[in-house]
Amino acid sequence: MPLKIAIIGAGLIGPRHAQAAISNSSTELVALVDPAPSGPAMAARFHTRYFPSISAMLAAAAAAASDDDESNFTKPDAAIVCTPNDTHVPVAKDLLSAGIHVLVEKPLSTSVASGLSLLRHAAKPEHSHLKLLVGHHRRFNPYVVKTKELVESGSLGRIIAVNGLWTLYKPPEYFVPPTEWRRSRAAGGGVILINLIHDVDVLQYLLGPIVRVHAERTLPSRPNPPHDAEDGAALTLRFASGAVGTFLVCDAAPSPHSFEAGTGENPSIPRTGADFYRIFGSEAALSVPDMVRWSYDGRDVKSWTQPLTVERVEVSRDIVPLEAQLAHFVDFIEGRAEPRCTGREGLRALVVCDAVRRALESGMPVEVEDVDRMVEERDEAGL
Repeated sequence: MPLKIAIIGAGLIGPRHAQAAISNSSTELVALVDPAPSGPAMAARFHTRYFPSISAMLAAAAAAASDDDESNFTKPDAAIVCTPNDTHVPVAKDLLSAGIHVLVEKPLSTSVASGLSLLRHAAKPEHSHLKLLVGHHRRFNPYVVKTKELVESGSLGRIIAVNGLWTLYKPPEYFVPPTEWRRSRAAGGGVILINLIHDVDVLQYLLGPIVRVHAERTLPSRPNPPHDAEDGAALTLRFASGAVGTFLVCDAAPSPHSFEAGTGENPSIPRTGADFYRIFGSEAALSVPDMVRWSYDGRDVKSWTQPLTVERVEVSRDIVPLEAQLAHFVDFIEGRAEPRCTGREGLRALVVCDAVRRALESGMPVEVEDVDRMVEERDEAGL
């Protein structure tokens, strides 16, 4: 029997999740929840039930269960949270309290403290049968899957360094109501929590934990007020493995170098194919997403005086990451898979982004807190 799915939030990403739920034979889209005036039309577009709030959805399910109406609407088995960043934690908690499995879009939260509170809420005995997954869907992107394969196989040797870019231009209309929260730091807006957190998660997925960061702010490009969130930063990174990295993030510069433009993953952003990661190992270097591997394989001598061997690694582009993530969510709920991105993994990315923001404020390198120790200390303290 298909898993009944509700989409909470019908903004930029919600419709894409709704389409994934419709496309998956193991899921049934049963509801769309959004208080915005556009909500009913969006629900009609996907031929599903509309509710202005989670409480209204739960009330409808309770009424149908008690034979007070004839709608036959039943409570969803699972929900995907696509609401503004600062609402992720309260919305996810409400769903878990109602006995509904949750896939919450990144970021897990807008603060480390509230992210920890969600993990604690999900760990309560009464919620132990429920699953919480964080929507860092790029872990399912075929370019990331293949890159992880190459890193873990030793094809690049020991990883020495990484260089990354996420640079493009967001027009003024990206920040107008009802999504004006994107320009507010307090609401979880800004390029760090909206965009950089994706790359932080991917880099940690590929190379392990980031343990120290330093950051320099780019020139401000938008009026403050109303914009008080960051629009760019240049970072240096230290990984627990000893590898180091640099990363430039900016949403105010026309550029072909970003994950979305490079891979064509987001249908609203034209594909450029330009690289956004360069990974340097002791045996080879790899650029992504052109997937060109540079080495001295086959040469008599490993030396800068020798011509490099160039190999293009093939990647299948048939996988749609959001669809693959949903299929994984179903498998996780039904006990057929270990979670790809747990709440704790989502918190790891958030903790690094919090360290980046603190580095921007202080002008000094910031040590990244150990998430496992943080969670254990909070548990021991009963917080």
